[in-house]
Amino acid sequence: MPKQPPEVRIHNFNEVALGFTPEQAINEAKRCLQCPEPKCIGGCPVEINIPLFIKQIAEGDFEAAIKTIRETNNLPAITGRVCPQEVQCEGVCVLAKRNAPIAIGALERFVADYELSKGGPKVIEVAKKTGKKVAIVGSGPAGLTVAGDLAKLGHEVTIFEALHAPGGVLAYGIPEFRLPKSILNAEVNYVKKLGVEIMLDVVIGRTLTIEELFEMGFNAIFIGTGAGSPKFLNIPGEELNGVYSANEFLTRCNLMKAYKFGEYDTPIKIGENVTVVGAGNTAMDSARTALRLGAASVTIVYRRTEAEMPARAEEIENAKEEGVKFQLLTNPIKLIGENGWVKRMECIKMQLGEADESGRRRPVPIPNSNFYFDTDQVIIAIGRYPNPIIAQTTKGLKVTKDGLIITDEHCRTSRKGIWAGGDIVTGEATVISAMGAGKKAAKDIHEYLMKI
Repeated sequence: MPKQPPEVRIHNFNEVALGFTPEQAINEAKRCLQCPEPKCIGGCPVEINIPLFIKQIAEGDFEAAIKTIRETNNLPAITGRVCPQEVQCEGVCVLAKRNAPIAIGALERFVADYELSKGGPKVIEVAKKTGKKVAIVGSGPAGLTVAGDLAKLGHEVTIFEALHAPGGVLAYGIPEFRLPKSILNAEVNYVKKLGVEIMLDVVIGRTLTIEELFEMGFNAIFIGTGAGSPKFLNIPGEELNGVYSANEFLTRCNLMKAYKFGEYDTPIKIGENVTVVGAGNTAMDSARTALRLGAASVTIVYRRTEAEMPARAEEIENAKEEGVKFQLLTNPIKLIGENGWVKRMECIKMQLGEADESGRRRPVPIPNSNFYFDTDQVIIAIGRYPNPIIAQTTKGLKVTKDGLIITDEHCRTSRKGIWAGGDIVTGEATVISAMGAGKKAAKDIHEYLMKI
């Protein structure tokens, strides 16, 4: 897919990938073998009929293609951009064994953008009203999916969002250059057109409790609050000025528009030499955002090798093209400051040992390999914990020792009438896996509602 040149894009926040032209999309779609037993559908957590929509693109019928996708996916312009297709639908494409797999994500994005360029969906189909009310806590990918699916089935759905804008991690965690807010807002508006009401600035567990939602007449509740509390290294010096969690850094930039300071009153300090600790997509987003905000040098510090990095290969490649440096097999052990501001990082070199519970080889410190390098800003991007407010304020809701809500295979919690899905159940995962849980929960909630 065409992209902005690296030397151009590091000076702007415009989208990096530019999307297919109609001719490129049709030519790519024509490569599809239309397998009699397509594995790609099974590789998609929301089970899009991938061969059918690709066939429709190959025939030039883009409206039919997007209609096919929307039968199971309420957010195609988003998933076409941020899904890890290489390990899902494209990962099982039979063409991957011979050459390159079909660019399924890029084709999904193409028809979703085509639909938006024509003013959005022409027909919004919903079932007759059932009179049942559902509360959704959180407007991230799981919440939007549950809301959209239940609204289509005729239920009255209200989303409660703690922040001032809808989208959850899609809004605060993913930069404009990977997922433009205009695209997110267009997909949120589609869910609203299905009849879903979104109430902002409502913190469930504080503004309203789960019990109060039931008292307000909601028949079922879905909790999709994600994992929004940052993890830290717990090393000396993390309290210094100039040290951010990736959550705070990206929220300031993405949701509060710090990158437009002057136009928006959200200042953010950017150092000359920025260090990002971690190697997932959030780390790549933080590093690339820091470059665009004016950092002279940005370095990723990671305790394993590139082969173990959890970020998408595409995002690692984009970061390299843009000039992000990688300090691998390295672990920070101390941050050193001057006058209250971080100035240096003490690290130790690592080597890989046996595989750990994640299946990746465990990093082991090399004795006496300590070294130092200068840095005047550190961004910690090593994962997130679930926010504990709802679990602490809801009786009978069982959670793990890490605060994750315990559910069964239908996304039912230990409390009757309450479901949960996405990162609040699994821990930090992908947008599409959260949407898959949302679809599963919506199906079970619907069956429950039709029996009461």
